[in-house]
Amino acid sequence: MIPALALALAAPQAAATPPAQPGAEPIPLMIAEPVAMAIAAFDADGDAITTRAEFDAGVRRSFEQAAKGAAAIGYIGFGDWAERWLGNRNALPSPFEVDQDGDNRITLPELQARFALFFNRFDRDKDGAIARSELLTVRQMPQRGEGPNVGAGDRERPRRRGQMR
Repeated sequence: MIPALALALAAPQAAATPPAQPGAEPIPLMIAEPVAMAIAAFDADGDAITTRAEFDAGVRRSFEQAAKGAAAIGYIGFGDWAERWLGNRNALPSPFEVDQDGDNRITLPELQARFALFFNRFDRDKDGAIARSELLTVRQMPQRGEGPNVGAGDRERPRRRGQMR
């Protein structure tokens, strides 16, 4: 019994993921960009569709909550806005993309202009509303042996000066 156990432990372990089946399609990965989460939150009536009117009102409401009555917010204030509406201070769009005049302040018209581009991009069927399915980005998952890290383990790491082989 002990020799059989030793043999079983010494045998190479099977790969954690089964090999791809011939002809099998790669599994798509569906993600929602941070800005898509904000657009979904702008859906005021809960019907899972964000109309252009809901979108415009949501952008305005989100800005007004961050600005607290001021005409503009600085980059730190924009970071606070992004944390709340995009989920992370560093999520895109960055304040540099939104600040069209480069004055280090973001106004409602600047935010509206940047978000209008997002509305046009996500409204794939151009019906003036964004359904949840339009907010998803589909990416193909690389199959085993594909992708940017293929062979990365085979490359020799650079050595520091004085380090021996």
